[in-house]
Amino acid sequence: MSEDAQDVVLIVEDEPAILMVLSHYLADQGYRVLQAENGEQAFEILASKPHLDMMITDYRLPGGITGVQIAEPAVKLRPELKVIFISGYPQEIRETESPITLKAPILEKPFDLDRLQELMQEMLS
Repeated sequence: MSEDAQDVVLIVEDEPAILMVLSHYLADQGYRVLQAENGEQAFEILASKPHLDMMITDYRLPGGITGVQIAEPAVKLRPELKVIFISGYPQEIRETESPITLKAPILEKPFDLDRLQELMQEMLS
């Protein structure tokens, strides 16, 4: 992948260890990684970065906001944005009955990093 052809991925995850592992892994795979630890940071990035290919977001986040509440307006503003939810509580995501949860994959924590990479490649190709 050439430097200017990198896919840009926003990871929204409040657990520092998980955020670090995902960020390092995806950067090593050739992705340009942006990080947010909460909804506020995610919305700042979404508002300030003109180009994003994918968002990987936890469901339960601090401050009373969920990954679904971040993803819904993000996809309205950027219909081409791909979303993957990650959560230890995947049923909670499905129970929101948000239209985005019918399309976006949900990976249950803990998940295999190679499975995440395969899913990302399928969605971005």
